[in-house]
Amino acid sequence: MEEAGKTTRRQLLSTIGMLGGSALMYNMMTTLGYAAESHFKGPPNLSGARKGASVIVLGAGLAGMLAAYELTKAGYKVTVLEYQDRAGGRNWSLYGGDTLTEMGGATQKVGFAEGNFLNPGPWRIPHHHRTLLHYCKAFNVELQPFIQFNHNAYVHNTDAFGGKPQRFKALAADFEGNVAELLSKAIDQKGLDASVTAEDAARLKEALREWGMLDKDMKYAKNLLSSEHRGFDRSPGGGVGGAPSPSEVFALKDVLDSKIWKNMSFFMNEEFQTTMFQPVGGMGMIGKAFAREVQPLITYNAKVTKIDQGKKGVAVTYTDTGTGKVTEAKADWCVCTIPLTVLSQIENNMSEKMNAAIAAVPYSNSVKIGLEMKRRFWEEDAAIYGGHSFTNQEISLISYPNNNFFKDGPAVLLGAFASGMGGYHLAGMTPEERIEAALAQGSVFHPESYRKEFSNGASVAWNRVPWILGCCARWTEETRAAHYQDLVALDGRVVLAGEHASYVGCWMEGALLSSLDAITRLHKRALEA
Repeated sequence: MEEAGKTTRRQLLSTIGMLGGSALMYNMMTTLGYAAESHFKGPPNLSGARKGASVIVLGAGLAGMLAAYELTKAGYKVTVLEYQDRAGGRNWSLYGGDTLTEMGGATQKVGFAEGNFLNPGPWRIPHHHRTLLHYCKAFNVELQPFIQFNHNAYVHNTDAFGGKPQRFKALAADFEGNVAELLSKAIDQKGLDASVTAEDAARLKEALREWGMLDKDMKYAKNLLSSEHRGFDRSPGGGVGGAPSPSEVFALKDVLDSKIWKNMSFFMNEEFQTTMFQPVGGMGMIGKAFAREVQPLITYNAKVTKIDQGKKGVAVTYTDTGTGKVTEAKADWCVCTIPLTVLSQIENNMSEKMNAAIAAVPYSNSVKIGLEMKRRFWEEDAAIYGGHSFTNQEISLISYPNNNFFKDGPAVLLGAFASGMGGYHLAGMTPEERIEAALAQGSVFHPESYRKEFSNGASVAWNRVPWILGCCARWTEETRAAHYQDLVALDGRVVLAGEHASYVGCWMEGALLSSLDAITRLHKRALEA
């Protein structure tokens, strides 16, 4: 029984969900251990498949291709059916010359220069996503650092500083400095006597002085000391005029109006801590590397319309999206990685519990917009190399490219990563309107250059992508309690895999971990059968 007067994790998550929306609640779920560091201990040791045993894998995303790869190694005959004309699923990069058509018929032809790209789905890899890193190494995917945290990027809030963005480092330094000064006053006024000993109080004051860059009087003020964190008005130089001058600190009210603590805590979320990685040449390089390992097994343009399992096997009916030809494929077992939004519309004879679980999980939406600029003005004019600038506008942030630093010529920055109501609003626009919105909102960071240097752009609104109809699965604590174990259970001869079948939702790591778990249990059942 829960203790009276204590807030439970369930109550906390419900409150966070009401106040901050699903994205914030997911971040807190991560913090509370619902989506944590990878459980990967190495590739599965599957062997001894019965002679002639076969498996149909539905979907050639990362989960499906990993299942096909490991089951083939174990001795199974594997067939992969993929709706699209490419492998990778949400592991996807858009390059110049690519064409995409969304629901509603709007078509975009990407005009990026050679070598430039937009990652519409995943775009960064945490250092502790060991499954993905293992297979990237095994399949020769070259990785480079993804610059997640940049002190020199901007934070913008329409309700602070007259709507003018400020450098992250200045806001963060002033928040820490003011908090340090206030806490030191509480110590002097005996406000913490019930919590700390006199010795610890003295040590805490010294820690606050160093952490908050406080002066000898324990004040946070305009001086060279505080400027070492927040930046100088005139930086230290050489020669006769080399003396630095300190910068003016912001008033506490303005700092609080900016809500900088949200951005500071963002980088402390375990999933977003350094070091992070990205593939050289675009995130889609991972999907291409997986596909090279299982290419002969994949049938493309295969739209699954029916999954029918019996006591001795599984029959999957699919239609060739190009010719209209209908085919029935049969196997002993089935690994289904089709997103739940689509799977819920496919005729099947799985159990009532499984279908209830499939129907219970909604998918979030997000919109990503890539803007190709004629030059790297964020580097040349603002000394920003990678990282994100945040805003409370619908676009949420802009993210600067992490490759080809100091190069001349065009480059693509991420002009929006919108979720929640902002994401749905942008998704309801035409592709041209989304670009205009991204330019209008992003100009707040670089008003002199944003429109002037713009060349072309592309956008992906995930709830308008026909092969998934959303971004990723959004479990709640209640739906997990009611349906998660039913969703991941081996249902007769069918087992599901994908990020939706994991506690690392919305990440490639979750898809891979769920795949390994699913095929390990399937293999055990197959041997017992």
